[in-house]
Parts: sequence; C-alpha cells; structure tokens
Amino acid sequence: MPGPPGRRSIDTSKRPFVLIWEQTRACALACTHCRADAQPERHPDELTTADGKRLLEDTSDFGEGQLVVLSGGDPLVRDDVPELIEYGTDLGLRMTITPSGTRSVTRDRIEALSEAGLRRMALSLDGATPESHDAFRGEAGSFAETIRAMKDARAAGVPVQINTTVCRQTVDELPAIRDLLADLGVIMWSVFFLVPVGRGRILEPISPEEADAVMSWLGEVSDSEPFGVKTTEAPQYRRVRLQERRESDDGTVDADGLRRRSGIVAGDGFAFVSHVGEVYPSGFLPVSAGNVREEPITAIYRDSALFRSLRDRGRLRGKCGACEFRTVCGGSRSRAYAYTGDPLESDPLCPYVPAEYDGPLPWDDPTSAPSPPSRPTDAD
Repeated sequence: MPGPPGRRSIDTSKRPFVLIWEQTRACALACTHCRADAQPERHPDELTTADGKRLLEDTSDFGEGQLVVLSGGDPLVRDDVPELIEYGTDLGLRMTITPSGTRSVTRDRIEALSEAGLRRMALSLDGATPESHDAFRGEAGSFAETIRAMKDARAAGVPVQINTTVCRQTVDELPAIRDLLADLGVIMWSVFFLVPVGRGRILEPISPEEADAVMSWLGEVSDSEPFGVKTTEAPQYRRVRLQERRESDDGTVDADGLRRRSGIVAGDGFAFVSHVGEVYPSGFLPVSAGNVREEPITAIYRDSALFRSLRDRGRLRGKCGACEFRTVCGGSRSRAYAYTGDPLESDPLCPYVPAEYDGPLPWDDPTSAPSPPSRPTDAD
C-alpha cells in the first residue's frame, strides 16, 4: 500500500486530513472535560455495523490512505470494532482508535484490533500521577488501566499516541506528563486546548497569553523529545512557532514561510461524524451540515455551505480576519463558536493582535481580560 499522503499535499477543499467517527457516546468514565457528555448506555439510533461500512466505503472515495479515527464515548463498548477496522483497512483507509482508559482495553482486544489492521491507538493522560489523572477522569484506577493499555499496545506492535487536555486544572502537570511519555516510548503527544462544550463548560481555561507561553514550551518539547507534538483546537501553535523561527533581524515575519503550509481547523482538513450520523466540522463545533444516512460524507464535506465557509479564510471576522497568520493558523473555529455562537469570529484564546487592527477584541470585557503570562518549567 502506498504511504499516507502528506499534510502539505492534501487539498483540504477535496478531502479532510482526518475524519473522526464518534461510534457511540456510551462510556464507563465521567470525565470532567467530556465533549460528548458521555452516558452509561448506548443510544438506540447509533449507526449500525452496516451503516458504518457504508460510511467507510464513502470515506474511501476521499482517496487512498484517508485517516479515520474511531472515537466515542468509548468505541470499545461496541463489539463490531475489529470487523469495522478490518473492513476499512481493506478499503485502503488508515484506521485508528481512541478508547477510554478502562478495563475494556484488554490485551486480547488490542491484539484483535492489531490483527484487523489498526494503525495507531490514542489514549488519554491528563495527569502524571494516579491521583491527578483519576480525579480528572472521574474514575479510580483509570491511570493504571491507561498505562497498562499503553504497554499492551506496544507489545502488540500498535503505535501509541497520548492525548492531554490543557486547562487550569492540568497545566501544571504538563512537564511531568512530558517526562512520563518519554519513558513510555509513545510516538505522539496530542495536546488539546480546552473548548467549553459538554461537561467541559465547568472547567476553567488558561488565559490567552498563558496559552502562547505553553505553546512556546511545547515547541521546545517537540525539538528535544523523541516523540512528535501536535496541538488540537490550538492552531495558533503554528503562529507561535513561525514567530520564533521566522523573525528576521528587523523583527518582520518571513512571508514565504507563511505560505508553505496552511493550518488544519474545523471544517478545513477536519470532519466529524456523530454517533447518529450527523456531520460536524469538529466534535467541538456541533452544527450539522448533513447526515451520512442521507448523503455521502464526501458530498457533505466538499459541498455544504457550512464547510465551504470555514475553508474560506477571507470570511473570518474580527482580528482573525485581519491577521496575517490567518492562512497558516486560522484560529479555533470551535472555540469561536463556543464563546460567540459564530464559527467565523475571532478565537478568544489567541492574544495576538495584528498591527493594523483597531477593532473589538475578545477581552474588551474587563471581566475576561488575559492574566499575566506564565509557562511550564522543568522546575514545576
């Protein structure tokens, strides 16, 4: 099979870099940040195995090597996951999964997923100790189960990615989590910056300037650690990296560097299929553009008015619309929607203000002004 298409080679008006299928909202955990507001029981209108196979068939029309993430809830509450992974693999899809850190991730099930063709498993760690992680996840023993599942996956030859949520409760844990991941041999650290949807509404986000400082620190981690680093719902990471790497002696940004790569944001390189088949720009931007039971995912992604608007960076409003980094970054459309109800508005997590912009700012309300910047340090 040919290798997967590189991110820079993908025309995101034609296909997403990643498609997430939320197979179920059922889960044994009650995580404080849960986007899905997961429930103990499965929904009666979930996509069936047959529905899922049709979805995978349609997804394969995006092109060879399309990345598919099976998500939840906990996808392993379904018994058909190995069958669906094998079916997707035979279609030429790159099948991955994000199970919950529970006893459902047994060694036998991991081996079955591996034999079916699973390409990667992503597990979540939101604390570096059992006490901090389990408190965040709402389940005693979750940390131990996650570490055990990580080791079992590696033993089965399945590469492991770790996902971590950044909010006020977890930010000070980041250096210790970094050290833990280096010891455990993961291949990727995906750092998610909180979007206040689902149960995540009760959590406190970090400030915009602190977010920039954390992203600068993550850049150092990326340069020094054996595993990769990527951010989720934080495209300003690319802006931070460019400012650090591309500034010339006179302090201007190398515009040529900005054109080399566009950012992946909700609806532009990213799509999400809910447990009942609704298609969203992301799981954190729950506005439906159609349903896969009624039309193919390819048509919804390429042709719907919602997705087309999100791919047009010229339609961005506020300081995001005026920003010279809007192509390389574009701001979190999910966070803009969560705070304003408008996915084309400015991302309130980004502190950068374009030099020529003099319009309203997300923190003009003094009750939401950014706090002084801080960043993780090895001494934390």
